[in-house]
Amino acid sequence: MKTPQRLSKLFLAIALTGAASYSLAADTIRIGLAGPVTGPVAQYGEMQFIGAKMAIEQINKAGGVDGQQLEGVVYDDACDPKQAVAVANKIVNDGVKFVVGHLCSSSTQPASDIYEDEGILMITPASTSPDITSRGYELIFRTIGLDSMQGPTAGNYIADVIKPKNVAVIHDKQQYGEGIATAVKETLEKKGVKVGLFEGINAGDKDFSSLIARLKQEGVDFVYYGGYHPELGLLLRQSKERGLDVRFMGPEGVGNSEISAIAGPASEGMLVTLPRSFDQDPKNQKLVEAFKAKDQDPSGPFVFPAYAAVQVIAEGIEKAGSTDPIEVAEALRSNTFDTPTGNLAFDEKGDLKDFSFVVYEWHQDGTKTEAKTN
Repeated sequence: MKTPQRLSKLFLAIALTGAASYSLAADTIRIGLAGPVTGPVAQYGEMQFIGAKMAIEQINKAGGVDGQQLEGVVYDDACDPKQAVAVANKIVNDGVKFVVGHLCSSSTQPASDIYEDEGILMITPASTSPDITSRGYELIFRTIGLDSMQGPTAGNYIADVIKPKNVAVIHDKQQYGEGIATAVKETLEKKGVKVGLFEGINAGDKDFSSLIARLKQEGVDFVYYGGYHPELGLLLRQSKERGLDVRFMGPEGVGNSEISAIAGPASEGMLVTLPRSFDQDPKNQKLVEAFKAKDQDPSGPFVFPAYAAVQVIAEGIEKAGSTDPIEVAEALRSNTFDTPTGNLAFDEKGDLKDFSFVVYEWHQDGTKTEAKTN
């Protein structure tokens, strides 16, 4: 039993390290929930956290894992690679053996190096860069698809449905943004679509007047943006203000209601690739109701993949009959898991054997509808 003095030290340690624990039960299996609590894309972190916490809560209510309760511990990496490394080292020092996270690919990759070296099993529900799982690691998995799937989905839609004459592909020079932009560019070029401009901006930029002038000068009639919503929201708004009347498209990193808050009416009609709307699946309605009972939005792209990540860790432990991460990893590769995102099976790299992205049309009120295909 922890004494009051020991408990106060524990809470002090939590406050000093930026970690927040959601259980203090003695007999628990701890899962680190790593992602942005702060920073410009904290909204995506919230999606991840509410999904993972809901899974932990429901698994615990159902009796836990082999009689043990799950304990979620949140770590804030702010989607910053250096902070992600510090978080990963903190997770090692805390003795946590399982991680759901990180979110941004540029943070996930360096953190995953540490987890693999230190024997910690990680499942990211959000990072789509193929580089994360291309290195033959044993303990790194994901419950979302790859840019090598998402890029062709976007590129084929642009070529076959939009049929533009001159496309600009813009990215934020980061691992995720440049990676997905490159995949789109390659798909477009294979389809014979002209990519007149392939250009990087800096994450955090606020003024896109020179870029917009160049898009006009180049006669661009469609823009694909690889990156996150803060920059694209401003680019949309400023393009409309400066009379650039073209359609924009982006990946799941822009599919956030905040883009409507930034861009306003300029966000109407934007195209976005997202995981399919798991909250609309009839089999998930009880789970959707559980989120809504907590005043939580279950529609974010990373909510259900995060839930699934916790679920497969729990079921992997049960199938392995062990909490040893290596044995759990073997169980993940040897079994299939019936989750709210479908029946999941992992390949040798730790990627899902089957995952699909869907093209949606975004509306200025923050809602989306599946895009037309003709």
